[in-house]
Amino acid sequence: MALVCGVDSSTQSTKVELRDVDTGAVVGAASAPHPPTEPPVSEQDPTSWWEALTSALGQVADHLGDVVAISVAGQQHGMVLVDEAGEVIRPAKLWNDTTSSPQADALVERLGAEGWARACGSVPVAAFTVTKLAWVAEHEPELVPRIAKAMLPHDYLTWRLSGEHVTDRGDASGSGWWDPTGGEYRPDLLALAVDDAEVALPRVLGPSESAGTVVADVGLPSTTVVGPGTGDNMGAALGLGLRAGDAVISLGTSGTAFAVSDTPTADPSGFVAGFADATGRYLPLVCTLNATKVTDAVQRWLGVGRDELVRLALAAEAGGPVLVPYLDGERTPNLPDATGVFVGLRTSTDQADLARAAHLGVVCGLLDGVDALVDAGVTLGGRRFLVGGGARSAAYRQLLADASGAPIVVPHTDETVAAGAAVQAAVVATGRSFDDVVEAWGLGAGDTVAPRRDADAATIRASYARARELATG
Repeated sequence: MALVCGVDSSTQSTKVELRDVDTGAVVGAASAPHPPTEPPVSEQDPTSWWEALTSALGQVADHLGDVVAISVAGQQHGMVLVDEAGEVIRPAKLWNDTTSSPQADALVERLGAEGWARACGSVPVAAFTVTKLAWVAEHEPELVPRIAKAMLPHDYLTWRLSGEHVTDRGDASGSGWWDPTGGEYRPDLLALAVDDAEVALPRVLGPSESAGTVVADVGLPSTTVVGPGTGDNMGAALGLGLRAGDAVISLGTSGTAFAVSDTPTADPSGFVAGFADATGRYLPLVCTLNATKVTDAVQRWLGVGRDELVRLALAAEAGGPVLVPYLDGERTPNLPDATGVFVGLRTSTDQADLARAAHLGVVCGLLDGVDALVDAGVTLGGRRFLVGGGARSAAYRQLLADASGAPIVVPHTDETVAAGAAVQAAVVATGRSFDDVVEAWGLGAGDTVAPRRDADAATIRASYARARELATG
């Protein structure tokens, strides 16, 4: 049986999934943790990702001899800097490191929000790689002459696997120095972050182009083909078999709302990032910093277990307090110094009210993101998916359906990013189209959650909008 390996290298862990190349059946799966981070400073040693990948592969070693291709989908935006000897010269700054907010502001001021949107489809915020490189240039200038290669997290793992310094258009579009519309690097944008530095950027592979074969000793055959890899959100889109018109809300450490589009977007407001996807189309996306960690925090404050938090949230009556969930600052809207705010507290407020408010605050922030996609010109009207760790929560499932006033599809597979990376590996290995692989594997199927009869989506959204205005001035 020929297998493909999909890798999801996230902020928290590396997961691998082995699938039958023909049917998509999962034959093996494993994971290994990454070191925890504590924003606003969020950094990891990239070698820890490699160690996690080799550990996860070791857990499925009995099947590795049958693997014909591997692809990596990784956390977007993180900055990996490597010297001429191939050594990482500092810990990688991750997407949720907000220390580069001043550099983001300075970069936007130099080119203007509209200028950035036209140049690379997005207005840089602290998450973007270009701002992190500007931070290094300002705070650690002695490192700049040592930088030989700049990479994103998935690029680093692909490089370790294949020996090739490559990337794909999806992940490159989140760097801040690649234009998804023109399909080319913008050295002028890179120069805004760091002048006079000879930084080699990875070669951008096509959606089904191979990076080569495995050269690392990780238990895989030397004939195993390495796919171009992609960003985690692009991987999730592949793993869902996302079609134009569908929308996805992902609840993990961060929250995202995204869709596949046949045309690029350029939103000067900065709400919508105009990314490319992994197939040759586009993936406009809105990202929030605060998602499931908000409900984790409220669970801790209330002193209850996870199951009890879900029960409380579903039992609460409508009309209680509202939480604006900017506990760690926020990326969208761009408020890195914001804090969370409860609005509408009363002496009668109880645990159930607070549990409901925590879930709805996260949900409504992401539904604002879906609205922003539409405002940026994205045509929606298809399926709505809920993915990520939060999708396992009955409270998140139901309250998202209630607040959106529409049915929500929760996919049968939890690991959409790893599944998407496996799809890419299958395409590279077999030459089949993405649509053919998705159809053969039956991706996108799931359980449907409908709004409750007494749910008033308009009132829920309006209450959150008023609270947000009060909290942010």
